[in-house]
Amino acid sequence: MPRIRPGRVRTKRTNRREPLLLSTMAAEDFNVRPGEVKSIVCPDCRTWRRIMGDTALKIREHSLPGKERGKSGEQRPFCPGSDQLVIVDIEVRCWQARQDRLLRDAMPPEKRRAAQQFYKPLPASTVPVSRMRVEVTLESTRHSYLAHRKGCMQCVGDQHCADGGVLARRYVLALHQEPARREACEEQERQKRRMTRKQMAPAVRKAQWAKHGGTAVETANNRCADRASGLVSEFRGPRPSLTLQDIEAHDQHQA
Repeated sequence: MPRIRPGRVRTKRTNRREPLLLSTMAAEDFNVRPGEVKSIVCPDCRTWRRIMGDTALKIREHSLPGKERGKSGEQRPFCPGSDQLVIVDIEVRCWQARQDRLLRDAMPPEKRRAAQQFYKPLPASTVPVSRMRVEVTLESTRHSYLAHRKGCMQCVGDQHCADGGVLARRYVLALHQEPARREACEEQERQKRRMTRKQMAPAVRKAQWAKHGGTAVETANNRCADRASGLVSEFRGPRPSLTLQDIEAHDQHQA
């Protein structure tokens, strides 16, 4: 990359005007960034021109716009702002910081970068009542809905605001789901009682055997009582007859 060298002033001639102070010009009409070619907007022709020199700064000699090329032998008219002395009477760092800020503000939002980096996460905003994740019950939804209506000026009669409408729909939904919820709670309680009885059954039987055990229980369990005639058992009833009641009809059926 070629090295940028300041332009040399080949003549001591000036336009005999007072030196131009950069503090009297607009900040966007000149460029004096370190490491870049110094340039300025000529106050006469309003075109960008290079600033020549290292210590004694002057606007480079230039022609008027549209008159750069004259006919052969014709002298080109020079701009009155040529060879104008320039004095840098501003703080270059402050000017550069201000220009960088203006350039950053002029950039599109998608290409803009924040001037200050926030490494600590900002606290989240408070969640509205209608979006809070709480246990949805009939009592909680009713309390939230009534509290919102009490403090909201837009919820009057059948009219609701956005949050009031959400709370009202949640309350109606809880009303419709209340019977099913109660039935589920009762079924859960019944299952819990059954599991409790099942877990306590061995201990109950052990206590019963400890209370009524011994020879009396064994005797009652092993006792063989005489059954009445014709009974299979005390539960099954009388024994069915195995003899044929109508022998002739049976023979005819077999034939």
